[in-house]
Amino acid sequence: MLRQSTMLMALRGFASAFSPFKNLGGKPVPFAPMPGFPARAVGVADVLASPKWPAEWPYSPRDFMRGDESPDPYFYDQPRFCFHVDDAAVAALTEFYGTALREWEKPAILDICASHVSHFPTDIADFAGNRVALGMNEEELRNNGQVDSYVVKDLNEDPTLPFEDNSFDVVTNVVSIDYLTKPLAICKEIRRVLKPGGQALMALSNRCFPTKAVDIWLRTNDLEHVFVVGSYFHYAGGFKPPSAIEVSPNQDQIPWAGGRSQNIAYLAVVRAEVDK
Repeated sequence: MLRQSTMLMALRGFASAFSPFKNLGGKPVPFAPMPGFPARAVGVADVLASPKWPAEWPYSPRDFMRGDESPDPYFYDQPRFCFHVDDAAVAALTEFYGTALREWEKPAILDICASHVSHFPTDIADFAGNRVALGMNEEELRNNGQVDSYVVKDLNEDPTLPFEDNSFDVVTNVVSIDYLTKPLAICKEIRRVLKPGGQALMALSNRCFPTKAVDIWLRTNDLEHVFVVGSYFHYAGGFKPPSAIEVSPNQDQIPWAGGRSQNIAYLAVVRAEVDK
């Protein structure tokens, strides 16, 4: 209970620094959260700009419980050949990858919680190196033409990644970190398999399968999701301070309310670079 209270206090502290979230005429209204602070509207990038992390891992076991605690292979047994976010969000993520993944020469990429598509640029084979998808449904993974190989694995059952140390330049995850029940262990594994200077790119949306999303995700809003994911990498250790960016299309034209984006194509990316 104490750890849960610590996390709630941290989230409340974050919220008090950026609240209230108000909108007028479809645009955020700048505000001054405290006297002497400049008036401004909050954005995704602000969340991890100067976070105040609790001294210790603040989450309780309850935070990672789900409404449906049946074995995950049952839920993912049937292939889903569809996108889990809006088409415009998919296009925005692919455009982001088109720039971000070119920061390395022939980057080796691991896509975790993957499916039949990794949302990489169509020319990914021309500029990237080895690409591996790790996910739950073999039929989906077999149809992923953007990778060279795949691994079927339930990370909630066993969070270890079946790869050698320093194997990848980039680890990606598309709108699935909200389903992971052992995120700290997985982020430590991500750090282990990344090369020095490698990065984790975690894409977040405002959609989910609520019965399989962890409790902390369902009790927090879009901006707090960024804070939560950033905290996973902070407590994992071995990463530089995480950052976040919103990559949603039309983000300057669509309002926020109560820390939640009203954009059906909302997408943010939390980025964490290995510090070793």
